[in-house]
Order: sequence, then C-alpha cells, then structure tokens
Amino acid sequence: MSELFPDYRSPWENDDQQVLRKHAAEFFHKECTPHQERWAAQHQVDRDFWNKAGAAGLLCLDLPEEFGGGGGNFGHEAVVQQELTFAHDSAFGFGVHSTIAAHYISAFGTDEQRARWLPKLVTGELVLAIAMTEPGTGSDLQSVRTTAIRNGEDYVINGSKTFISNGSHCDLLIIVAKTDASLGAKGISLLVAETESLPGFERGRVLQKIGQHGQDTRELFFTDMRVPVGNLLGGVEGQGFYQLMQQLPRERLSIGITGVAMAEAAVTEAIRYAKDRSVFGKSVLDYQNTKFVLAECKTEVLAGKTLIDHCIQRAIDGTLDAATASMAKLWGSEKQCEIVDRCLQIFGGYGYTMEYPIAQMYTAARVQKIYGGTNEVMKDLIARTL
Repeated sequence: MSELFPDYRSPWENDDQQVLRKHAAEFFHKECTPHQERWAAQHQVDRDFWNKAGAAGLLCLDLPEEFGGGGGNFGHEAVVQQELTFAHDSAFGFGVHSTIAAHYISAFGTDEQRARWLPKLVTGELVLAIAMTEPGTGSDLQSVRTTAIRNGEDYVINGSKTFISNGSHCDLLIIVAKTDASLGAKGISLLVAETESLPGFERGRVLQKIGQHGQDTRELFFTDMRVPVGNLLGGVEGQGFYQLMQQLPRERLSIGITGVAMAEAAVTEAIRYAKDRSVFGKSVLDYQNTKFVLAECKTEVLAGKTLIDHCIQRAIDGTLDAATASMAKLWGSEKQCEIVDRCLQIFGGYGYTMEYPIAQMYTAARVQKIYGGTNEVMKDLIARTL
C-alpha cells in the first residue's frame, strides 16, 4: 500500500485489485521481508516459499482459470509486483516466473502443453525460468549460439546461458535455441525443458552480483541434452523470435513497474529516517535541503506512477506496443537509480550499510537499466518511432 500517496488510486485498479493489494502487502511483509538477509546469504529464497506464494493465490493471476490461474488481467500482476517491491524484496523471482515466462506458455503453448504445465506454475509446484542470454550475445537474441537439432523424437540441445534468474530452483526452463542456424532469426525456436534428473543439464555457478544477492542467478549448460519434440513451444519450429518479440513488452513494462515502485519505497524510507534522525539538535527533515530533495523525488515518483499507469492500462487493453513499453522501462529504471541514490545520501553513513533497506535498494537498482534489453536498446526502439 502506498504510504507516500495514501489517497492515490490507479485509474485501472478495480475493487478486486484493491483487496489483492492488501492481501499481498500483508503476505510479503510477513513471509518475505524478515528473510532478506538470510536469503542473500544463501543466494536463493527458500524453495517452499514458492509453494507458500502459490497457496496464497499470488502466482499467475492473469492466466486463464481453466488452467488454474486467477483469470485476472495484467493489473493483478502489477499489484503483486508493486507490493513485493514495497516489502523491500530483491530476492524472489516472481516477475520472471509469473509475469513473464508463464505467458510464453499461455500465449503460444499447445493445449496439451498448457494443461500439463500451467496449473503447476500457479501452485508453485513448478518454478519457471527462461534462458535467453548467452555469454557474448547480451541483448542480441538473433545471435544465440545454442542449438536444438532434431534427432528422432527428441531435440538434442547444446550450448550455454548466463544471467538466468530462478536458475537454482527452475523445474521448468524455456530455452531460446537455433533449430536451423542457416535461417538466422527465422531459425530460432523455444523449447521447454523439464529439468529434474535431466541428463546433459547442468547448473553452473551462482553469479556474484553487485546486488540482488538473494536471487538465484546462475549459468546453465546443455550438453547433448535431449528434450522431447512435444516440448517445442507451440509445436512449430522457427516461431521463437516472433514469440520473444510479442512478449518482451510485458517484461519491459514489468521492469518499469518495479523501478517506480522501488523509487517510491526509497522516498518513503528516507522521509521516515529524516523524521527520526537528529543532527545538530534538530531532525534531518527540518533542514531545507532535505525537504527540497524529498519534494523533488516525491514529485518525480508521482510523474512516474502516471506513466506506468498509462502503460498498465494499455497492457490490460491489449494495445501496449514495444516503443511505449520501452519508455516505461527506460524512464522507470533511470529514475529508480537517480531517486534511490538521492535518498541514500539522506541516510549518511548508515545508507552505506546493507542492514538498511536503502542500501539494498541501491545495489539492486542498477541492473534494471541492463536486463530486459539495455536502456541503450530501449532508446533505439523509441527513436524508430520519431
């Protein structure tokens, strides 16, 4: 719930989503916030936290009810993502599992694939990841080198991926691979691997990142790994690049949502600290400079909320395009970093200690400008509409 703007209600948010917001806030503050330090030390959330989130009805809320989902719209996912961020979480891979990757299966999977996998994603019985990025390719998905060559009733997959969120826990993995390397982007397909006891599948090292230490980001390796032909997403080769382009706006909007929500959480924390902390006989908030900094930050957060609300409404309406989603990601992540940095300064030396949520926000924020396509890529996409 918004402490900074208690009377603000997003124009797309209905009564059902208001109830969901309160439920999500209570759940995450109880089950998530207290464990951030421990999760950071072990580089992953507890595996049963996925099941708890599923049992609480917080996963895959805009998937069809026939497959166990909530039957809601993108706004339901946005509410959960915002409340997770307000709870100062940087560990739970909710967005990858629920908001992003599950929709590849929902949108493009065959009826059999959706019936087989989606219900278990909703409950948390299966944890989902998507393997796009490779060493040396970055945001250039057309240049992936992982191959999936058909051999009888299987695809034989060879290659490697990096920066894979949910890499430790994933039971289900969507892999971007070339089924025909001679066709460039038209030779890309998405295959779904069921990873339990899968020969040729190897989880590499957990990456030591600047922030988000509680998130299980890993390298993954495939060596003659066999995946049944029936696990080709959608059942037709060569559709992968199209599928990626269709779903990437959801991912980029999700990053923008997190960015503005974290900026809001940072301002809230800074105001609270400035009121309580005394320097030279008066509270930090009594100093004009502090008031001006926080006034500017609060104003920019409100501006960001209106941009994000516009994009969420377009996502609900089915009219969100790549350029507009790129604006949300670009502006949200840039302002996230700027505002968190300015708020951290108010904390003085305490802002540099990881026991304070503001420091955790500071280290977690920077990657928002990188993943989902770097912000330089976002600028290029936006510029094409000029």
